[in-house]
Amino acid sequence: MNIRSTILKDMGKENRLAYQSDIRPMNSETFGKYIFSRELMQKMLPRDIYKNILNAMSGREKIKPEYADTIAVAIKEWALSHGATHYSHWFQPLTGASAEKHDAFIDWNTPDKVIEKFNGKQLLQGEPDASSFPSGGLRSTYEARGYTGWDPASPIFLWKAGDGITLCIPSVFFSWTGDVLDSKIPLLRSDRTIDQAALRLLKLTGISAHYVFSNLGLEQEYFVIDRALRNLRPDLVLLGKTVFGAPSPKGQELQDHYFGAVKDRILAFMQAFETSAIELGIPVKTRHNEVAPAQHEVAPVFEKATAAIDHNILLMELMRQTAQKHGLACLLHEKPFAGINGSGKHCNWSLSTDDGLNLLDPTDVPHNNLHFLILLTAILHAVYQHSALLRASIGSASNDYRLGGHEAPPAIVSVYLGQALESLLEEIENKGSSSSVASKVRYDLGLELPDLSKDNTDRNRTSPFAFTGNKFEFRALGSSANPAFAVTVLNLIVAESLNMLLDEIEANLNGDALQRSPERLTQAVMPVLQKYLKLSKGIRFMGDNYSEAWLKEAQKRGLPNIKRSPEAFLILSNPKTVKVFEKTLTEQELKSRQDILLEHYTHHMNIEANLILELFKTQILPAAIEYQTHLATSFLQIKDALAPHQFHSTKQAAYLKHFNDAIEEAMRKADELEKEKKEALSLPNTEKALRFSEQISHKMEGLREAVDRLETLVDDQLWPLPKYRELLFMV
Repeated sequence: MNIRSTILKDMGKENRLAYQSDIRPMNSETFGKYIFSRELMQKMLPRDIYKNILNAMSGREKIKPEYADTIAVAIKEWALSHGATHYSHWFQPLTGASAEKHDAFIDWNTPDKVIEKFNGKQLLQGEPDASSFPSGGLRSTYEARGYTGWDPASPIFLWKAGDGITLCIPSVFFSWTGDVLDSKIPLLRSDRTIDQAALRLLKLTGISAHYVFSNLGLEQEYFVIDRALRNLRPDLVLLGKTVFGAPSPKGQELQDHYFGAVKDRILAFMQAFETSAIELGIPVKTRHNEVAPAQHEVAPVFEKATAAIDHNILLMELMRQTAQKHGLACLLHEKPFAGINGSGKHCNWSLSTDDGLNLLDPTDVPHNNLHFLILLTAILHAVYQHSALLRASIGSASNDYRLGGHEAPPAIVSVYLGQALESLLEEIENKGSSSSVASKVRYDLGLELPDLSKDNTDRNRTSPFAFTGNKFEFRALGSSANPAFAVTVLNLIVAESLNMLLDEIEANLNGDALQRSPERLTQAVMPVLQKYLKLSKGIRFMGDNYSEAWLKEAQKRGLPNIKRSPEAFLILSNPKTVKVFEKTLTEQELKSRQDILLEHYTHHMNIEANLILELFKTQILPAAIEYQTHLATSFLQIKDALAPHQFHSTKQAAYLKHFNDAIEEAMRKADELEKEKKEALSLPNTEKALRFSEQISHKMEGLREAVDRLETLVDDQLWPLPKYRELLFMV
């Protein structure tokens, strides 16, 4: 009996709900328990300082240096009251993950005594070593100095891990030379850019607002499996995905897992991480089973994009840590299992004013939705002009496995608007005028039920970028990704297109923008909308994005179909992209990101190739040969009992040859992969990434097919790796 068989035998003896007693109350009373909230600031800080922080949180003012010490003392007292011993500037380098360096509050008071100390300088700025973080050539290894700076837009929080508590200060990260080394600075700059463009729009249409910001709701999909089984799979441990695995006899074809009853063990895990999330001020709201077995989803209430992204990164870490405590493993990889749904992070994006007006809700200002039509047209034009850049913004080695299969949107970026909006835009294109957006109608099901309303638009789950009534859902983002780059791109391209439209509208008004009547404004707006709607019409698609017909139609429309991410990353050095980013990242900083993305892609694919080869040689092949030996020994005994001509004509003899051929095929494909990988590693960065995406990925798929075939032939007692039926259903 191998280790897998032993683990499977012992699983039934475990107390699967051992951590259920760890669940704490989850309600409005505990929300934000571990964040330095506005309520705390108001209680602990003088009025002028509190007002300064509020303005800094909305990006309208800097923290005044003379206030820093007072703020730091208040934060320290609050943190110490909760048992914190260390503080850290928590930031997001270009690794795709978060980073932190912990410093103790203690400082020398006298040679034999220490005190807790935390001042304004320590709050405002930190200095982690920047030499080993990705910089894409912006910094050499010996040029080590980098800085973190407090970002007041995100709440300061306390992080509980192990037996300690750390005060975490959300921060930006940059080099000694001022080069941007993180994903947050571009995001904050893009929010400022969209704010300026949107305020122009609102001023034109007569709507009052002090500032506009991007709003975000991130639906997080994930898999949860038993940790003991996961630990027997080096691929799941190192990559978060399976590199081998024959399909389970039952998969997702019955659709019985989707929105089904959540298993007790999984529900205990969900309740535990959601409670921790609520205490950190993360507004988690929805949870349910997803389509694939062992797949689930959690979704929060909408927040300002900068806070939503920080919260999503924290949430993923909470999920991983909580799963470990519950004897589970949370898989955030985009495609942990072949043949069933992958996981995304649906990015629900909109724009809001400081007064709470959603600029993408046509019913928020029913008597004046001209701003909505202008903004909608600008978004369509932006996606049309920069679809390849949007594809690059969600690119990764892991997401390439997901895009285009099992409910993931395809690599072709298109926009779905729904019938009501599509009809409205066609009316503008053809007539130069528009009707008002229709209000919701009611369903009559012939039953004595409460009134049930019908939304103006259906949902198209195959669309990468779909309007869903008051927001756009960017479905192509991968489940493990930091959403910052995708949202930065969205903000910047929409701001660019919006400014284009506004320039032409204002030109039509002949400088009379402030003294125009509603009729005069409409006359100036409609020709511009007509022009840009016709220009971007190719990006709009109402049908099935998975169909072969759409692939042909998209090609006819000239829409890019970039299936592999390295090809998409090359768009970052395109002059059109450089222009979009001109006030956000320099051309050199953009090029550095291109180099980092290509390098990350290569590293991930190389690790996967190395792991495939190691697993095949050290676990799969020995098991297959052991079974081959067993078969050969048994068949020789049968052969001795029969006449030679009788044995050679039996199905058993044919089976032995078939099994031997399957081993030979797998060994041949392993040799081909090893040879191709060795050649690729000698190439320059870009060529290397392209070789891995175009050729080596196919070699890996070929070896996988051969190994998965062996899995269906080898004695179940000898197979070393937990199988899909065990990983997906034994939780």
